[in-house]
Amino acid sequence: MQTDVVVVGAGLAGLRCAQALAAAGREVVVLEASDRVGGRIRTDRVDGFLVDHGFQLLNPAYPAVRRWVDVDALGLQPFGAGVTARSERGLEVLGHPFRSPGLLPRTLTSAARHPGEVAAVARWAAPLARPRPGRSLSEVVERRPDVDRRTALDRAGVDGFLRRVVDRFFAGVLLEDDGSTADRFALLLTWMFARGVPALPRDGMAALPAQLAAGLGDRVRLGRAVRRVSGTTVETDDGTWSAAEVVVATGAPEAAALTGVDAPATKGVTTVWWSVPDAPDTDLLHVDARPTPTGPLVNTAVVSRAAPSYAPPGRHLVQGSALLGPGRDTGESSMRRHAGDLLGTGTSGWEVVARHDVPHALPAQPVPYNATRPVRHGDVLVCGDHRDTGSIQGALVSGQRAAAAVLEGRP
Repeated sequence: MQTDVVVVGAGLAGLRCAQALAAAGREVVVLEASDRVGGRIRTDRVDGFLVDHGFQLLNPAYPAVRRWVDVDALGLQPFGAGVTARSERGLEVLGHPFRSPGLLPRTLTSAARHPGEVAAVARWAAPLARPRPGRSLSEVVERRPDVDRRTALDRAGVDGFLRRVVDRFFAGVLLEDDGSTADRFALLLTWMFARGVPALPRDGMAALPAQLAAGLGDRVRLGRAVRRVSGTTVETDDGTWSAAEVVVATGAPEAAALTGVDAPATKGVTTVWWSVPDAPDTDLLHVDARPTPTGPLVNTAVVSRAAPSYAPPGRHLVQGSALLGPGRDTGESSMRRHAGDLLGTGTSGWEVVARHDVPHALPAQPVPYNATRPVRHGDVLVCGDHRDTGSIQGALVSGQRAAAAVLEGRP
């Protein structure tokens, strides 16, 4: 079997790469081992609930999303623009002053208790507020010292309650609670959170890759596990493909196994989804900002308050996410108890809908910060969020870069 380009993997990077190549008139085939597209972005329907594999959100502010995704067609259901933090005082709310004006009184009350901490957070985020004539945000961020976010927050004097809020919010976004992610990447994400409110598609997160795949038709071949990539030859259980170019668009561990490319470490997450008879009327993310958290969760949320399509009538859907790794507590009872504590509600009547352990949910983004890695590796090209930034934005951009390399013959 022969074609112009074989793309291995139908995640966001592979689908965006194939889209660009098909639009340019190249014959392209996408080989996907699974029975559906999306890679790590998957949605199951269980007893009328929609449950994603891991608590993932789509930020419509991502430039790649605005450029290559029909956002309106996804029917996005936004979460509240803020966070509720469990402190020693109780539940404290911090909201975006412009996107959540209804939260402003509670936000001002929380900020008034910690004026020095607010000033320290402003010092840390200062590059995002300064005028940037003739310079992109990336260029501004690159002027910052290349240190991890723990060091950057320490240098800015961020401590106390707001430090714990920042750390525990990022623990859920970056899937690390040791501050080891590059500060430059954390700042870029902060800018995106300031510009857009993360949301869930009406039909689940899987609607995003499904939309990308829709225009590719039978170019996408499901259930086609690739066993070996040798130069421009791709071997599967049901045959061998030859192509002018091969693009490996899998996750980091699979890409390393198929091509020998240097892959970053990955970080894992466990998400439990509960059906509950009643739930607090909040569409905000909840985190534990006490000096010593009382459970394993990095965050919890009443998903159905923000995204009603995720639950059937008469029930609500709550998610709780905990970091996955050796020695970490991911027991369902511990997670459920902590979720109830953070939400300020009892857990009687909560029933498990689904549990997902995702060991390779995100690539690590340590220092030295490397926003883009070469997509050319020997005779093949490699793309995915592990070649760019660990995000939906990074996956889409990496796929586009791989397509450009095919079309322009550059690394």
